[in-house]
Amino acid sequence: MKLLKNIFRDLLALLFPNLCCGCDTHLYKGEDQICTHCLYRLPYTDYHLFPENKAAKQLWGRVHCNAVMSLLYFKKGYRTQNLIHHLKYRGGKDLGTKLGHMIAEKLMQAPVYSGIDLIVPVPLHPRRERLRGYNQSQCIAEGIGAVLNVPVSRNGLVRTGITKSQTKKGRYDRFKNMQSVFAVQDSALFKNLHILLVDDVMTTGATLEACCITLQTCSPAKISIATVAYTE
Repeated sequence: MKLLKNIFRDLLALLFPNLCCGCDTHLYKGEDQICTHCLYRLPYTDYHLFPENKAAKQLWGRVHCNAVMSLLYFKKGYRTQNLIHHLKYRGGKDLGTKLGHMIAEKLMQAPVYSGIDLIVPVPLHPRRERLRGYNQSQCIAEGIGAVLNVPVSRNGLVRTGITKSQTKKGRYDRFKNMQSVFAVQDSALFKNLHILLVDDVMTTGATLEACCITLQTCSPAKISIATVAYTE
């Protein structure tokens, strides 16, 4: 019976290969979403250990944050780009959870992130979420929450409008594009809490800035930020 199970498992792997989201090579037994080779070679930022990091500086003078970190550097043509592509466009819900676990492990090393009360993912507009089938930031947030044992807000922060693509916009245009896009369902949900705001990629910080401005109207105790990647 065990032999038949192994043969069946190997046949499934042949027909539906379980590939690394970073390099598209076959995953070995015990590997999850990302192969061991990639895990050791991903471009980690270690921003969780350095409060005055580049991601944090992007928001200086714009909004007040307790701490800002990104797990990885994002560069086109590198493993991080492959991960983000899988996460957003290839049904990467499980990858989002895995990346959330990785972020949480970093957060536990930094006292500035202690005492998080609630994790808030950057929301997608409902229409876009229906088309994609999930919100990648929600998947990341749930991965973090599972490790830290912290609840995740599913609908506390909502997106009220669909924005045009941010890809070719500069910082000012990105911020204008995000104005009045977010709203809160119940301001009492966030009052006096240490909130961890979660997103996939930070570029100019316009989306995160707009979210923070909205959340700050609810008088939270602190807002910290964590993203999978930071674009230099």
